Amino acid sequence: MAASGALGTFRLPPLPTIREIIKLFKLQAAKQLSQNFLLDLRLTDKIVRKAGDLTNAYVYEVGPGPGGITRSILNASVAELLVVEKDSRFLPGLQMLSDAAPGKLRIVHGDVLTFKVERAFPESLKRQWEDDPPNVHIIGNLPFNVSTPLIIKWLENVSQRDGPFAYGRTQMTLTFQKEVAERLAASPGSKQRSRLSVMAQHLCRVQHAFTIPGRAFVPKPEVDVGVVHFTPLTQPKIEQPFKLVEKVVQNVFQFRRKYCHRGLGMLFPEAQRLERTGRLLQWADVDPTLRPCQLSVSHFKSLCDGYRRMCDEDPHLFAYNFREELKNSKRAGPEREAGRESRSL
Repeated sequence: MAASGALGTFRLPPLPTIREIIKLFKLQAAKQLSQNFLLDLRLTDKIVRKAGDLTNAYVYEVGPGPGGITRSILNASVAELLVVEKDSRFLPGLQMLSDAAPGKLRIVHGDVLTFKVERAFPESLKRQWEDDPPNVHIIGNLPFNVSTPLIIKWLENVSQRDGPFAYGRTQMTLTFQKEVAERLAASPGSKQRSRLSVMAQHLCRVQHAFTIPGRAFVPKPEVDVGVVHFTPLTQPKIEQPFKLVEKVVQNVFQFRRKYCHRGLGMLFPEAQRLERTGRLLQWADVDPTLRPCQLSVSHFKSLCDGYRRMCDEDPHLFAYNFREELKNSKRAGPEREAGRESRSL
């Protein structure tokens, strides 16, 4: 393990290009895993620069693949780079990079969705949440099929200050489909405003840094790719449990073309839906005819605070799921009909 106080500029020795690595190890992007390789080192360098000054930093790279971004991170004079790669086909190429950067690159064959990064780096790196971010960074060209569940998982970690955020306000620089990147950074009133916008922005400062054209990747995806930088806030804008915020936001946006009261109503059992929805909107001082995309984080704060108050009054309310009620009512319909028929015989 490299010492955190190590000084000097490190540069990788001459190595085969990423394209040559792909040919050498007969690597092909797996379509079922949404893999796309970024071969242009000028672009991988640009991604890494958006993470900030990485001198003597500890970096966790997710989904390194053939190692394009990995090279750019190593050339940024980091103290240590930890890569977690699920696909064993990429390990020999990554090992070649590790051999070229002794003591700098640590390779884990594993799944980023389950890997315990909070145990990976020295305890001395930890900072108080109110302090400046620690010298720990997450960087990655995420496969499209895991990008949304992974960022939701990490946002929950931010809210609980655990996982990668056990070190403090760890910054993230990640790639997403351009549309997802735009959703993450979308402001109120934007057509891209979504559940992801609110969940990310109430916990982090979110910057859509730049867009990479799809033609820069191999194979070329059908969409362009956005690079997004996240810095956790010292204080969340909505101070309620993550699952409660998620439930309110999800319900509002499931009817994104309707007025917001339509989705909010699904938080409550049908028998009390109208009355309770009206009470929540009144408490929160939110116009029921606003569309979901028009609601600000401040609106959602008021709605979440009001919903929490109602859940405290009724301990069974948070467990309510309108889909379960709908399913049960559909199931009960034929049973009631069968009962009426048996009584008429």
